[in-house]
Amino acid sequence: MNTIIGFMKRNYKIIVVIVFISMTLLAFKINAKKENDPEKDKLLLELLTFVIEKGHYSPAEIDDTFSKGIYKDYIEALDPSKRFFLQTDIDEFSKYELQLDDQLLNKDLSFFDLTYNRLIKRMNESSDIYKRILNKPFDYAIDENFDTDYEKAPFAKSVADLNDKWRKQLKLSTLSSLTDKQKLEEDKIKNDSAYKVKSFETLEKETRESSIKSLDEYFGFIKDLNRNDWFSVYVNSITARFDPHTNYFAPEDKERFDVSISGKLEGIGARLQKKNDFTEITELISGGPAWRGKLLEAGDLIMKVAQGKNEAVEVVGMRLDDVVKKIKGPKGSEVRLTVKKVDGTIKIIPIIRDIVEIEETYAKSSIVNKNGLKYGVIYLPKFYIDFENKDGRDAGKDIAIEVDRLKKEGVNGIVLDVRDDGGGSLSTVVDIAGLFIEQGPIVQIKSAGRKKEVLYDRDKKIEWDGPLVIMVNSFSASASEILAAAIQDYKRGIIIGSKQTYGKGTVQNVIDLNQFVRSSSVGDLGAIKTTTQKFYRINGGSTQLEGVRSDIVMPDRYAYLKMGERDMENAMPWDKIDPADYTVWNKNGNFSQAISKSKNRINNNNQFQLIEENAKWIDSRSKENVYSLNIDKFKNAQAEIEEKAKKYKPILDYKNSLVFTSLPYETAIMSNDIALKEKRERWHEALAKDIYVEEALNVLDDLQSKPISKKSVPITVKKEKLVKY
Repeated sequence: MNTIIGFMKRNYKIIVVIVFISMTLLAFKINAKKENDPEKDKLLLELLTFVIEKGHYSPAEIDDTFSKGIYKDYIEALDPSKRFFLQTDIDEFSKYELQLDDQLLNKDLSFFDLTYNRLIKRMNESSDIYKRILNKPFDYAIDENFDTDYEKAPFAKSVADLNDKWRKQLKLSTLSSLTDKQKLEEDKIKNDSAYKVKSFETLEKETRESSIKSLDEYFGFIKDLNRNDWFSVYVNSITARFDPHTNYFAPEDKERFDVSISGKLEGIGARLQKKNDFTEITELISGGPAWRGKLLEAGDLIMKVAQGKNEAVEVVGMRLDDVVKKIKGPKGSEVRLTVKKVDGTIKIIPIIRDIVEIEETYAKSSIVNKNGLKYGVIYLPKFYIDFENKDGRDAGKDIAIEVDRLKKEGVNGIVLDVRDDGGGSLSTVVDIAGLFIEQGPIVQIKSAGRKKEVLYDRDKKIEWDGPLVIMVNSFSASASEILAAAIQDYKRGIIIGSKQTYGKGTVQNVIDLNQFVRSSSVGDLGAIKTTTQKFYRINGGSTQLEGVRSDIVMPDRYAYLKMGERDMENAMPWDKIDPADYTVWNKNGNFSQAISKSKNRINNNNQFQLIEENAKWIDSRSKENVYSLNIDKFKNAQAEIEEKAKKYKPILDYKNSLVFTSLPYETAIMSNDIALKEKRERWHEALAKDIYVEEALNVLDDLQSKPISKKSVPITVKKEKLVKY
């Protein structure tokens, strides 16, 4: 059992649940040798229901209201744009709307079987519909509209109605593509008077051919999904009724989750995608075995896979997940790929599998000189940890290393950027917060019916006692919010960013379901991630729903869109407990003054004012769902939008005058790693266009204890020994 938001003392309640479940179900044996086995599905429902009901922080009552929720979520997940099912299908399905709670308790699969079989039937019919529609030109002179608000749209009343819905949807798609192509032709003739402009008929045909290709790929992906995949959709419609973060992981999903939270895997280090019947290499992961071998390239198509010297297996037409399974494998083993190169030649490429670290997962830092001072920017994409190896990389250890490196470079302040950081390990939060305070509580944890537990930083050592700014946005969630809340409550640093963070104040545990069944013939049952606890700030308040409110609020282009926990159905409520005993940091003499200065700068900054105006416009645009399918009216509407959008172009074109560079150790590595060099250059270019980072650095200026000279002085760069980890 792994704790999603982090390692902590194992919850007594959870241990009791596991022991009880084990006693109840260990003797349960079934024969589930088939890939699609209803008996295995029934066992899965039994396990899920029991584990969630006994282990969830606040389990929902399984009743008719619960049933209606499952029904709504599941139908919406199967057909979100309402282009497969007919109203007659929905009428038939709706008879089960109040029966799904009983079916769950009785392990009855009749509703799932009905909807699954009907969906497959309707999808097969739809693949014929789009081909027939796209086989002939559209008439863009007709004055008609299409409403893209699928949530409010009704299901098609008949096959003819469904055909018309598909026609309008495809017409809108091709119309948008057609007008884009016409603009490109206009630009080409402006730049080259000798250019022969393509005819309307040619462009119109190209858009239909492109749409057919895209839909062929989409339906090819859909055909790769089997009954187990769709059953996972049904199961997650059930788990979502407990809260938004209780989910079922099918075996492949659990493996992907482990990779995402640890940032590493065992394999060849290549990203793959399905391309019609082929599996295409889309990217080689820097430092991985495929990258080191220099034989595999992006664009190569995998035809066959062999394990070492064994006979190669044809993988053309095979589903992507199955191809991935064949390519991945333990460190030190060999896989041989037969690939079709981009030049058409066929080659057999042997690769020795190894541990692959996904560099984008890990913390990274940069140096910037400003007003004669040097600052460090650390970006943390997630609070990663290797659950299987306590000596492996984790965010706590890596941030400590980055802080130490920045100290050696003589920085005068640090910005820690956790924007878009969705969370991860709780233990790493405690470790990271502990780098900036002497010692004390970091977060409070509460389990249902039990006293709170306070997690402390007990190390008196402070790694960094200088000016500190934490950058957040509305997608900073969970572990990010704990860190920001602790730094804010201690007044150790200034929180700057969106009005508030995401608002996820709950803790999840991942429980392997295979441990409860004795018979190996059942096959892999996957895992359940369920909410077992809530966490609270040291001031007693929950971050649930409310998130962390920034000390300095910067305008956000997406501030008015509903994307936080507070906008999710079944989200757990906000509450408060007693505060922990902690002492506020007293070494930030310019704290209040820095906040006040920043607010004044933001209020008087034309760029920020433009971002705020743009945010309101984006919100108004999100409510406009009706599009004309008449080409002249469509063009006029798009021209109006584009003219309005020109006003906001300076947001994307903005550049600050700052230059960001890598630390010396990384510069040395990049001399032999071109891919890493390119990634860092792209990051530094993005930082140089980031007004939010610029303002964070301005705040560091304001936090300095001594007046800042506006004249730049040369900086001496120290050499540092390469640190390997």
